[in-house]
Amino acid sequence: MESVFEIIAEPNRRAILSLLASSQQSVGDIERQLRLPQPAVSKHLRVLREAGFVESTVDAQRRLYSLKPGPLQEVDAWLAQFRRFWSAHVDALERHLDRMDQPATAKRKPRRQ
Repeated sequence: MESVFEIIAEPNRRAILSLLASSQQSVGDIERQLRLPQPAVSKHLRVLREAGFVESTVDAQRRLYSLKPGPLQEVDAWLAQFRRFWSAHVDALERHLDRMDQPATAKRKPRRQ
């Protein structure tokens, strides 16, 4: 079985997960939005379903897919060890942007005449 990282490494699967993050979708909905052929969408959904990323329910004659966050928590846990590296940069960027928002007159010292 593929690891969580191997599964989400595939761009079309990530695109499907992004769609499902906002709402449940049918295969047809995913086909239209991603402009992928039905067999490709079905294949990716099967991989995602078998890995526990998505679940499906039957609604009349169509199957609706929705996101299951469990495997993404594994990714989040792995990324936690790296957050300290980029959080310092984000904090520095925020400070820089705050300085840029200050009026120009507040930045300059008044001239003596």
